[in-house]
Amino acid sequence: MRFLRSLSGRFLILTVVFVMLAEILIFVPSIARFREDFLMNRLERAQIASLALLANNDISAELQEELLMNAGVFNVVLRRDEARQLMLSSPMPSAIAQTYDLRNSTPLTLISDALATLMDPEPRVIRVIGEPSQMGGLLIEITLESDDLRSAMVDYGIRILWLSAVISVFTAGLLFLAVRRFLVKPIRRSVHAMQAYAQAPEDARSIIAPSSSTTELREAEEALHSLQTQLTSALKQRERLANLGGAVAKVSHDLRNILTSAQLFTDRLELSDDPKVKRMAPKLVGSITRAVHLCESTLAYGKAEEPPPTLSRFRLSDIVADVIESERLAVGDADLSFAEDIPATLTIRADAEQLYRVIANLVRNARQAIVNAGLSGEIAISADETSEQWDIRICDTGPGFPPKARDHLFQPFQGGATKGGSGLGLVIAAELVRGHGGTLLLDRSDKTGTVFRITLPRGGLET
Repeated sequence: MRFLRSLSGRFLILTVVFVMLAEILIFVPSIARFREDFLMNRLERAQIASLALLANNDISAELQEELLMNAGVFNVVLRRDEARQLMLSSPMPSAIAQTYDLRNSTPLTLISDALATLMDPEPRVIRVIGEPSQMGGLLIEITLESDDLRSAMVDYGIRILWLSAVISVFTAGLLFLAVRRFLVKPIRRSVHAMQAYAQAPEDARSIIAPSSSTTELREAEEALHSLQTQLTSALKQRERLANLGGAVAKVSHDLRNILTSAQLFTDRLELSDDPKVKRMAPKLVGSITRAVHLCESTLAYGKAEEPPPTLSRFRLSDIVADVIESERLAVGDADLSFAEDIPATLTIRADAEQLYRVIANLVRNARQAIVNAGLSGEIAISADETSEQWDIRICDTGPGFPPKARDHLFQPFQGGATKGGSGLGLVIAAELVRGHGGTLLLDRSDKTGTVFRITLPRGGLET
């Protein structure tokens, strides 16, 4: 039963069935042709027997009986010169049951008559009409028993069926071996490769090496090779990220404690009478507070417990102003300006801390790209809203991303545009935006600058 469910077994059965079907289609016209040849042979033998009477009208009854017996007929009627003449005759066991005219028979008629003869086991007397050979007259009629005809047809049919069976088995066997050699074995090899790979997907040695000479199987093996290669690389990268995540979680835990202590000291700075300290202290407190929140979020992420965004309404211009003011402090002596085009009344509903991190990350990347390239430039932040969404754009006049960075922009450890960068900033930013149901897209990046667009949906968030 297992063999019959296999590809080889089913192909073997289908091959035998189809070959037998083809042989049956050949058998039907063959048996009809055999019947026609059998009857034509009887007509010729009867005509030859009648020639003896034409040569000598006075022949004995014993000779007539012997001639009819040799011809295999009961009587012979020959029409010559429009005169119908009974040439030879003998007693018939029964009346004539059927008449067949071979002069104008179509292939369909011959096939139907042959099948009818095979299906009728009763012995009957039939009349056959045909044309004499060698222009020996207008027509010739004979009567004979159908039993002899049917017996000859059955014998012929059995031989044909046996031959068909032998051909079918032989053909099926050859096809079976060919399928096993060129189809089943390569498929089994691919299955074994997949099973071996499943047991140790990190082991690059278990990746299949395409070797099939069949085009379709070769394409399947190449696709499997590509899939296994990508999966192995992803698993290794995932393992590295897991290890890194554990280390970052430990660092973040200690850093959070340090920053919490620093936050206590900054609270006292606000009591200073120095005007510069009073102006800088709130910014320092805000930065340390965000750093503490970042450490807490990192710890939650390391535990696979990234919290959903805490949605609240706030003015976008306040967040953008904080980002720009923080970045201005980091510019130093570089020739870099900042611009914003945020409607004062534009309020959005999102997580303020997470959105600050996203915008700050994009602006910081732009600032670093321009400064590292030694260029002068501008970073502009603009926003607008529709009935369905909020759109925030961060544009810069920097050198743009290199091609490799554009291809792997949102992939960890691969999308870094600056030397020494980890490539995690944009990955984290995109993940935070997706948490809001929005998207972070790179609209343009070339020699004239870069444009990022943050889209946040309004639907389902309004209260």
